[in-house]
Amino acid sequence: MSEESLGPGRRAAIWLLHRYFALSRGMTLGVRAACFDAEGRVFLVRHTYVPGWYLPGGGVERGETAAQALTKELREEGNLELTAPATLFHVYLNSHISRRDHVLFYRADVVQTAPRKPDREIAESGFFDLAALPADATPATRRRLCELNGGFPPADGW
Repeated sequence: MSEESLGPGRRAAIWLLHRYFALSRGMTLGVRAACFDAEGRVFLVRHTYVPGWYLPGGGVERGETAAQALTKELREEGNLELTAPATLFHVYLNSHISRRDHVLFYRADVVQTAPRKPDREIAESGFFDLAALPADATPATRRRLCELNGGFPPADGW
């Protein structure tokens, strides 16, 4: 039965339930990726507003697909372009942000179109050998890379 074939009262009830669920069960969604160049190095960013080195990524905006958000964030944070479709590795609950924040974590092969110049958001960025990550790479960054390489099973929490 299609929604159009329902009476106006049922359509209104469904509309109200969808709004209720959006408020009571709403969640935020982000994307991050382990981006590797042709030499097998991983790309990391250091933000101006938090300490440590992170995998690039950001939030999925209303009306945007996860793939579009990932493409946008990689371009904005590193002048990176995918050389093949990114592969979804795992979905995490990021309870450090909120009890409703989820992160889609991808593995991606990329090329950098130009060096990323520092600005108000990104202080530094670059490619690093997995055996020589910056000393202040975040614990979550290190854990995700270890999971991706088979060192640990993926956790449920970011």
